[in-house]
Amino acid sequence: MDYENYIWDLGGTLLDNYESSSHAFSATLWSMAERVVLRTDVYDALKVSTAYAVEKFASDLPGFLEEYKKLEAEELEKPILFSGAKKVLKSLSVNGKKNFMISHRNHQVLTILSAAEIGSYFTEVVTADNGFKRKPAPESINYLLSKYKLNPKKTVMIGDRSLDIEAGNAAGVETIYFDSSNDSIQSVKTSNATKNVLLTNEPTHIIHELTEILL
Repeated sequence: MDYENYIWDLGGTLLDNYESSSHAFSATLWSMAERVVLRTDVYDALKVSTAYAVEKFASDLPGFLEEYKKLEAEELEKPILFSGAKKVLKSLSVNGKKNFMISHRNHQVLTILSAAEIGSYFTEVVTADNGFKRKPAPESINYLLSKYKLNPKKTVMIGDRSLDIEAGNAAGVETIYFDSSNDSIQSVKTSNATKNVLLTNEPTHIIHELTEILL
């Protein structure tokens, strides 16, 4: 794949965090309400979005999100990257490509990137602290396109959820859907089914290993 600019999602794309996040979510449910849910159900809900998972399992628990985020932050002090993540980022940088990141997390992202030893590969990291609307709104992508005068046709958004693909399509850039579970593209189309949201456009590419980006 030959692009000049790569805009990355973090959780579920570079950071293999859903397992630890699911554990933190379930542990918070138990500590606050002695409520037990299947880990796989929590995992699937978090893949849609944190807000969706909270609405589904903890909408009646005031302060749940804050407690969950505290425990999740502890889990992420030792971040685990997907196989090939560092290799891909380094290779792109060495070859003169630009890496950017857009995350729904706050400045904690910078700590995670530093701990994972990949922070130096990014030209800019956009976090929740920037104040842009969350994906699938394209605001954060449009900000990067404008600030760095990026060519949309030579720019690609990489993510593991339908909202990443929708955001990229809305901004007019190319898109890569990273399916770490090796499921089919149907998983992109149906990930928001429980919210009755349909994905209007398919991604430009589908990959099951991050190193496919270098091919």
